[in-house]
Amino acid sequence: MNFQKAEFKAAYGVSSQLPAPDRPEIIFSGRSNVGKSSLINRLCQRKALARVSATPGKTATVNFYAVDGVHFVDLPGYGYARVGQAERRRWDELINGYFAVAKARGMALLVQLLDCRHAPTADDVQMLEYLQYHGLPFLAALTKADKLSKTAAQQAADTFAKALAPYGCRQVVLTSAEKGTGIDALRTAIEAALPAGEGA
Repeated sequence: MNFQKAEFKAAYGVSSQLPAPDRPEIIFSGRSNVGKSSLINRLCQRKALARVSATPGKTATVNFYAVDGVHFVDLPGYGYARVGQAERRRWDELINGYFAVAKARGMALLVQLLDCRHAPTADDVQMLEYLQYHGLPFLAALTKADKLSKTAAQQAADTFAKALAPYGCRQVVLTSAEKGTGIDALRTAIEAALPAGEGA
């Protein structure tokens, strides 16, 4: 799979706008400011494919990227309190509307981003419980590994692996968009999750 063969396709603000599926989908989920845009950019070796913002909660749409015959689907970050109730309801409708038909859309894998420096938040746990309940296949990308020593990062990975196993997590990958840590392992996991012949 050629991850560099990537382009932004469209952004959708309500679930009724979501396009009909026409290829496998790799979903990226995580709380606001966990580094989803940075990780997508690093995976595709593109500096500005996904917009990176210093303001948490900036991504308020479901963003689709066409990546070599596959769709990368970037969900709005969750857990950021400084938005109005109407906006929060729209986010909830959008995310729930997407997940309601995720399997039917051809979801191949969800990459759940978690900051390796901190234990999962209440919002993270809620998402993990949601994934478990619906039987959605996911792995955990532990972001910002460059902020820890190698020993501490590995300890964090071991701790997360044990904590996430009950939720059905397939794999835990330490990553750093800054240093490139874990990017090859994440690409391999994505390719392995795709149906035979897709993304080749």
